[in-house]
Amino acid sequence: MSFSSDVKTELCREPPGKRCCALAEAYGALLYANTFSPGQIRIMTECDAFAARLPRLFRRAFSLDFDVLPPANATGKRSLLITDRDKLRTIFSAFGYDPGRTIVHHINLAVVESDCDRISFLRGAFLAGGSVTDPARGYHLELATGHESVCREVRAILLDMGFEPREASRGGRWITYFKRSAAIEDLLTTLGAPVAAMGVMQAKVEKHMVNAMNRLTNCDMANADKVTGAAAEQLAAIRTIEAGIGLDALPPALQETALLRIANPSCSLSDLAQLAYPPVTKSCMNHRLRKLLEISQNLE
Repeated sequence: MSFSSDVKTELCREPPGKRCCALAEAYGALLYANTFSPGQIRIMTECDAFAARLPRLFRRAFSLDFDVLPPANATGKRSLLITDRDKLRTIFSAFGYDPGRTIVHHINLAVVESDCDRISFLRGAFLAGGSVTDPARGYHLELATGHESVCREVRAILLDMGFEPREASRGGRWITYFKRSAAIEDLLTTLGAPVAAMGVMQAKVEKHMVNAMNRLTNCDMANADKVTGAAAEQLAAIRTIEAGIGLDALPPALQETALLRIANPSCSLSDLAQLAYPPVTKSCMNHRLRKLLEISQNLE
């Protein structure tokens, strides 16, 4: 199952609730359904839980049944259909529409007046026309409808609820979407999918940990390359001195430093300073090695 399917399954675990909430949820589903016209209502879904929820939801909201239901053993995309004129009239009248006239869909705000009704409406919209990307791959949640005015009005509702969605159009559909993980977490929690919201949070934490580990690894590798490059330069200088005047000609402190570097070619400056007898500071060890480089350059 996809992450979207998991979210929708979680949202369907709560019963439709009060009739006003069921009506608002059905309204959201219809405005984001495949067909919501005076001649036909068709809702298509691949989600088992939503396909099972819709008949209960419509009985609660309108006291009626679908004319066509998918077979009990159906898989994949399923279609639920209403064509009976009396049923269509009942549904359209519930939202203040006149099915005998040409309809340009707008949201009847009286249906989504209370907070619980708004949440139910958005839940229905997501179940019928929503999707959310697996947070392990990225952050994107969207609601897609065929009605431009509905898209604008849903955005206004979300803004009033404290969210900041964006809008776009794609292939004749109008999209309300979110790209920020925190906004997706908050919206999923509000709609009734706290487990999915936790999944988004967990994925975000894991990404941060992986990125932090990568940064540390890259930093360690860069430091190791720097240490290796500096040590190679120092060893080359020591070989030049050994061939030119011999290490015995060096002052005791520089002779010790040269021998320490030969014996510990991969040690960092700090480690090399601790190996001196007696131990010296990192700055002191750096000064000695630079002195060896100067002597080598003079010999060359």
